[in-house]
Amino acid sequence: MSGLLLLDLQTMKPPSPENHTIAAISTPPGAGGIGIIRISGEHALPILKQIFAPADSSCQFTSHRLYYGSIFEPGSNRLLDEVLVVFMQTPRTYTREDVVEIHCHGGFLVLQSVIELVLARGATLAEPGEFTKRAFLNGRIDLTQAEAVIDILSARTRKGVDLALEQISGTLYKQIESMRISLVKIRALLEAAIDFPEDEIEIADHSDLLNQLENEVLTPLEQLIQNADSGRMVREGVTIVIVGIPNVGKSSLLNTILQEERALVTSIPGTTRDTIEEYVDISGIPVRIIDTAGIREDVEEVEQLGIKRARESINRADLVLFLVDGSREFQAEDRELFNSVAHKPLFTVINKCDLNRSINVSEDPLIFNDSIEISALTQQGLTELKTQIFKRITGGKEQWQEEGAAPNLRQKAAMERAAVSLRLFRDGMLHNLTNDLITVDLHESLDHLGEIVGETTTDDVLDVIFEQFCLGK
Repeated sequence: MSGLLLLDLQTMKPPSPENHTIAAISTPPGAGGIGIIRISGEHALPILKQIFAPADSSCQFTSHRLYYGSIFEPGSNRLLDEVLVVFMQTPRTYTREDVVEIHCHGGFLVLQSVIELVLARGATLAEPGEFTKRAFLNGRIDLTQAEAVIDILSARTRKGVDLALEQISGTLYKQIESMRISLVKIRALLEAAIDFPEDEIEIADHSDLLNQLENEVLTPLEQLIQNADSGRMVREGVTIVIVGIPNVGKSSLLNTILQEERALVTSIPGTTRDTIEEYVDISGIPVRIIDTAGIREDVEEVEQLGIKRARESINRADLVLFLVDGSREFQAEDRELFNSVAHKPLFTVINKCDLNRSINVSEDPLIFNDSIEISALTQQGLTELKTQIFKRITGGKEQWQEEGAAPNLRQKAAMERAAVSLRLFRDGMLHNLTNDLITVDLHESLDHLGEIVGETTTDDVLDVIFEQFCLGK
């Protein structure tokens, strides 16, 4: 929904605390074949009955069935649209409340007029993510599944979608819950020994508990923490900058990787005056690849501004592709540029291998160690280049390994806090501290794991999470 429409609707009918039925446009702004308005709450069906005239007068609004008819304005009977509607009865709905969806034609004015009508009949405009928040609060999904919805909406690669679907299916929740069950059993045994010392419950030898803690909790938890880095790359992507002196083929390389003519290519030095950036999928990782102005001295003001932006992009880059022209000798300008970017993770790419080779790589083993030869013109070496990029940004991996769940940054932070408490708990057992002391760390670790699935998450954290959603989801 556009900001203008949102402002109009909020001005028209401010949210009322006693009205718990919400509504929003659930499809993206712009023209389309279908636009969907979603309503959730106890008044969803009564609102629909006020504004919908079914083509079949015997319509009983059976749950989960589509009905054809018209949306009209009560009082004037002005026709607003020809629609399909569906009523979904609680609890078999996304929010576990009564839900109505109105499938309109996907024009901006049509959707605006219908949503205004719905709000005028008593619904309030949903806040970003409020439908999913209600699904979480009503127990339909846990917090990891709610966050996975954000990942699906923002995914830039198929790998990102697959990762989010793993989360939505409950993969991470099941792993966390398994750890919590193990810790609860350990806690129960320790607390029984504290509460009933006269029963002589045998836990003086902590070796079994330590093995259980290590195998069932700490090891899988540490694996999840390691997987979070892979998840971050898939969710957020990485930034790669192509650098080189003028006319080594930076723009041609960008076009070749994208498989489209995105950047202007000429034989005139300094053609690229500004940074040009696009996203490309490299083995499941969304890579923001930036073509920069050729860096050189003594240029006019406009090109100098482009070079300044190029240096700023280099400083923010996760990886630098240092591009040289293999059809000519390595020049002093090349060496100077390499030295200026050597503080960044980089590797050298030798372009124009389809031409006669003049560059001598043996003269500079530091610069040309593990370099790759390509031709941006013929696409020779492109597959090897993408493989090398993947290895560099994943720490040497040749391909993705199935690693199960990949926590996001918030989840990883909670896991790290849980791991710290668990190590303190383990150390306490190893040093034979009293059971009442070591259970304090055990309780803390359970609270941190509960933050991940939403059982002990504070309201302000929940607000931050659901604010990331778009309207209507």
